Order: sequence, then C-alpha cells, then structure tokens
Amino acid sequence: MNWTVAQIKWIMLISGVLTCTMFYAVIAPQAALRSFFGDGLEGQLAEIIVRNWGALITLVGAIQIYGAFKENSRTLIVVISTISKLVFVSLVMVYGRQYLDKAGIAVVIDVSVVILFIVYLIGDRLKNNKLYKL
Repeated sequence: MNWTVAQIKWIMLISGVLTCTMFYAVIAPQAALRSFFGDGLEGQLAEIIVRNWGALITLVGAIQIYGAFKENSRTLIVVISTISKLVFVSLVMVYGRQYLDKAGIAVVIDVSVVILFIVYLIGDRLKNNKLYKL
C-alpha cells in the first residue's frame, strides 16, 4: 500500500498515456474498432458514437496525466478513472466476451489500474487519517 501511494504519480502518468491512445478512435473510428475489438460498426451514427467514445476516453487519460502532477486533484481523478474503467470492463465481460481475444489486453490493463487506484485510495485515506506512516 505504501508503495502505491508513493508511486501514484507514475502510475497515473503511465495509465494516462495508455488511456490517451484511444484518441486513435477519434481519428480512425473503424480502424480503432477493428484493432481493439476485431470488429466494426457501420453507418454515420457509428462514426459519431465511436469518435465521441474515443474522445471521452482520451479525456479520462488526459485528466490522469494532469492528476499525476496536481496532488490536490488526485482523489477525484482516480475515482472518475476507476469508475470509467470498471464500466468498460463490466460491459465487455457482460456483453462482449466474444471480443476478449482482442479487447482482453485492455481489460487486463484496466483491471490492473483499477486495483492500483483502489489500493491508492485506501492507502491515501489511511495516510491522511494518520493510521500509518510512509
């Protein structure tokens, strides 16, 4: 727990950069879908939704990078990022198991980040309550 709290800047920075790779979906939505899921969607509505999805995920990555350098914003950013990643993982596990061959790497990375973020939140809370010393 101490390690995660001490290294949260780097954890958020790495996670943020990886999350920002979803900007690819803003530029090339069909290619991104095929790359990440091995499948695509057709039509103008799909273009709008996938581009928006890519932009929103990229924003989550950008706020993680921001939070890596702004300690007073970290808790909120970690909570938002955790919820976002849990929603993605849950949707893939419930509705998209057939995409795990391609999306499985993203699921494993997101679950790993979620675990680190939850450990950070607990450790930071304990630290702020002075229940242990770093």
